[in-house]
Amino acid sequence: MVRRDVGILHPGDMGASVAAHAVAGGAEVWWLPAGRSGATRRRAGEIGLRAAAGLEELAESCEIVLSVCPPAAALDVAEEVARAGYRGVYVDANAVSPERMARIAEVLARGGATVVDGGITGPPPREAGTSRLYLSGDAPAVARVSGLFAGTALAPFPLDGPIGRASALKLSFASYNKITYALAAQACALADGHGVLDELIDLAAGALPHTPLAAPERLAGAGGKAWRWEPEMAEIARACAQVGLPTGFAEAAAETFARWEAHKDDAAVTGARLIADLRPAKPHAGPGTR
Repeated sequence: MVRRDVGILHPGDMGASVAAHAVAGGAEVWWLPAGRSGATRRRAGEIGLRAAAGLEELAESCEIVLSVCPPAAALDVAEEVARAGYRGVYVDANAVSPERMARIAEVLARGGATVVDGGITGPPPREAGTSRLYLSGDAPAVARVSGLFAGTALAPFPLDGPIGRASALKLSFASYNKITYALAAQACALADGHGVLDELIDLAAGALPHTPLAAPERLAGAGGKAWRWEPEMAEIARACAQVGLPTGFAEAAAETFARWEAHKDDAAVTGARLIADLRPAKPHAGPGTR
């Protein structure tokens, strides 16, 4: 088996799962431990990632670099990699708008890197059939990245056409999939505010049985991820504006997710708590209040 050196920036929950499949496919995967949390270091150790002394070493060693980070950081990460002199294949697999993807590609292309637009759909890939990696851009580079994940739980789906197509598809799917959670939470909070939450859940159980509106406990999974979903909504709004669509849906969802940021990576948060977080605290009755 020919060894392929790949860099991952940075192995959070999603990035670590992506890196694990690259390792399983025979790649030597490098990462940057400096400044990372203990949880990130544990993930990297469990997967078998190779520590780089700095970004320059990672850039010199890797033929492919995968960027899997919060969308708000995607351009900054790309600029750092460009400054390190990277000239290989750079895969931006973040939830960014086609417009921002084009800026990322421009930054890296100036230094001689080949950029591939990536869009991951589904949860962190741990079993087959749940997650996809859509890829667009330079066809030979797309083929190399597809080969890296062929036969893994992160199924590669090459798209014909230029950079921006994979990002557009990713955000189009996320605009429905994630805003649905915000809409269900808003409906539940509205019903709760008027004392009819139980009745709403009963109604939805018959009319919309497979939705978070029918079972608000399904909202819980959004709580720990809301800190990442909020900037993703900003990217969706930007993508909508680019084609003349209303941006209000995504902006309102971003406001909803902002109210859940305190639950970052909290696996114990409940749907009931998330619903309560959307309503302002009731004022305490003071002296003389009737």
